[in-house]
Amino acid sequence: MSNYINITGESQDNDVENLCPSLSYQQRIMGFGICLALAFFVSVMSFVVLFQQDYVTFGVTNTIANIIALLSSLFLAGPVKQIKKMFEETRLIATIVYLLSMIATFVIALALKIAWLTIISVLIQYLAMTWYGLSYIPFARNAIKKLMGCPT
Repeated sequence: MSNYINITGESQDNDVENLCPSLSYQQRIMGFGICLALAFFVSVMSFVVLFQQDYVTFGVTNTIANIIALLSSLFLAGPVKQIKKMFEETRLIATIVYLLSMIATFVIALALKIAWLTIISVLIQYLAMTWYGLSYIPFARNAIKKLMGCPT
């Protein structure tokens, strides 16, 4: 078993929680960066397809980009820790909406082939992903709620 300090500064003693436990810190950062760059590239390509008005392909490629981006964080946190963090009480609803909207996008785009519904499901993905991401920034969600005039 290896013992190292992860990106959050916590000591890791359990190889089961780590993705590829033999990777060094620099290799993990590189894996994260490569996955994130790939996700960005696929996302840009999905918008190229969007401008060609191929909404079904846009929905599928954009969702694939979101999945790759989500998987990139496994290099930093490890799969077990990542899943635990995703399903913490503060992120539970955003995570479920995010994951379900990705599944819905695939179903709507590939099985139903309804362009406008595909676009709506992608928008829901982005909203859920944003709300999920804001949960990592202290008081960010409360600030957004206050800005929108919602009770905090």
